[in-house]
Amino acid sequence: MVMPDHNADDEKPLSPEQQKIVDKARWLMLASGFATLLGIAVVIGVVGYRIFRSDGTAAPREVTAMLPKGAKVIQTAVSEDRIVVTVELGGTVEIRAFDIKTMQPTGRLRFASEP
Repeated sequence: MVMPDHNADDEKPLSPEQQKIVDKARWLMLASGFATLLGIAVVIGVVGYRIFRSDGTAAPREVTAMLPKGAKVIQTAVSEDRIVVTVELGGTVEIRAFDIKTMQPTGRLRFASEP
């Protein structure tokens, strides 16, 4: 199939009504392109803000630490990156430490009397 050669010299000028439609379509395309670019910039900005403000902290979550039957929590304390729980179990005292970001146990210290 042979494509006709359209030169600028062969085209007839548009009527005023047609020119208004073309101008309106160009304006709508420009507004749509601007809105798209603005939306992309906002999304990239929010993602960047959250990445740089997170400081590597994990999202808050709920964890249940299981204690042995009959155990009693005596005291809790929080340091920079640990939660420390003092537990009494059967007459002995035990300290359990948890990582504050992951809520995973990091250590256990048991106290016992000398015989």
